[in-house]
Amino acid sequence: MEHRRPAEGVVQGLTLNLYTHVLENRLREGRGGSPAVHADGESRTYRALDARACCWAARLQAEGVVPGQRVLLALPDGVELVAAFFGALRLGVVTALASPLVPEGQLRRLADYINASAAVVPASRAVECSGAGTGLHPITVDSVLAATSGIPPVHTAAPGDDAVWQFTSGSSGEPKAVRHSHEAFIRAAAAYGQGILHLGPDDVTVAAPKLHFGYAMGANLLFPLSVGASVVLFEERATAAVLASRVRRHAATVLVTTPAMVRQMTGGDPGIKNALATLRVATSAGEALPSTLHQRWRERIGVELVDGLGMTEMCHIVVSNQIGEAEPGSLGQPVPGYDVRLCDADGQDVPDGEPGELWVRGPSRALGYWQRPEDEARVFRGGWCVPGDMLRRHEDGRYEFCGRTDDMLKVNGQWVAPRAVEECLLQHPQVRDVAVIGVKDDDGLVRPHAVVVADRPSGELTRELRALVRGHLAPHAHPRGVTYVDALPRTPQGKRDRAALARLA
Repeated sequence: MEHRRPAEGVVQGLTLNLYTHVLENRLREGRGGSPAVHADGESRTYRALDARACCWAARLQAEGVVPGQRVLLALPDGVELVAAFFGALRLGVVTALASPLVPEGQLRRLADYINASAAVVPASRAVECSGAGTGLHPITVDSVLAATSGIPPVHTAAPGDDAVWQFTSGSSGEPKAVRHSHEAFIRAAAAYGQGILHLGPDDVTVAAPKLHFGYAMGANLLFPLSVGASVVLFEERATAAVLASRVRRHAATVLVTTPAMVRQMTGGDPGIKNALATLRVATSAGEALPSTLHQRWRERIGVELVDGLGMTEMCHIVVSNQIGEAEPGSLGQPVPGYDVRLCDADGQDVPDGEPGELWVRGPSRALGYWQRPEDEARVFRGGWCVPGDMLRRHEDGRYEFCGRTDDMLKVNGQWVAPRAVEECLLQHPQVRDVAVIGVKDDDGLVRPHAVVVADRPSGELTRELRALVRGHLAPHAHPRGVTYVDALPRTPQGKRDRAALARLA
């Protein structure tokens, strides 16, 4: 059955560059003197940010980069990354963000994959992205001078022109570049940033994930700046203490976070709650938020936590709770303007109460993958996006996340949802974190296996965990094996690294 929520505040008659919509229009509104970015121990106004973006546009143009070409951006989160990002958009160049901390050689591979004309990188990575005859120009921050002339005009962009390419997390394979248009982010900003988070000029946002993660690029950059709000950025790795200090220092009102960070922030430090006193809402996305963890946040922090489901292929969040209506274990309903179907393997709608594969369409759907035709045909189907998520719709219209299609396990001829087993195991007071995966036994049959972070691992605890699952779920769902680790392996985006989990089992 298809379910649609009406669009609210969706931009009409779009004919402009994303740079203009997000940055230049703030100057036209008279917000040039308002703070835009808090980073590096100081605040930069919209006017100052725009001036620096113009310098970056001039530098890229001087390197011979022209509209339509690609530029890889791999700087730490801060003013220069944001300015380079908008400078490229001003010039009509397609930007692709990557972490500057990826392993040696990975930046060059990403640049080669997207056929980048330039790579904006830290000085320490410049050699990696250079080479005679390659056509790739490495650009470092110290090579970008103040521009007093030669600033290129704003490139006129059609709604469907490529603007930003985002790399998928690559947790189970090589990253793919997802092609997004100018229109996609403008539509997502209206639908989620304004329709769900109700962002306004007085908001200050701060995020756990970095800007190369599409979730943060939207919620902690493009969405707030498109309404005149300000964002907090920092280079160091996000921890509960780092986030709490930034929220307190800048009186942040919106915290963009992930389940892994929710777990950290509810770990028992009594000072965290006081540091978050200025928040009006926090968001969670990136992976499933266990209901036990959501409830712990409510009890220990008290700030409204809005869970949602998004995917790179749709630019941002497509199913979300509304502020004031969030319930543990629920994803809420489709974001206004998006259509959702839950289907079986044959593409037929499943009834309420049964898990089905998510089919979603909406105004921020990606243009496709770069040079991945087979994957593109599998995921992008006749206007719909089929990203591989399994959901269940309840009678009240709310959706529940069941897992990824490639995570679902067939045990003794019956489906097992790893997330259901994980939720059960998290009820044990010694379990801090857990991931359930499928492992083949000696006969080649798939069996559930739990990778557990626990206070006091022991054989007795293993027996208790198996009994706990048997007491709450079907007998075939209990984990046949348990591996204890100090922490679950995660990707740079903070998601579980499924390939690494399989090696641990």
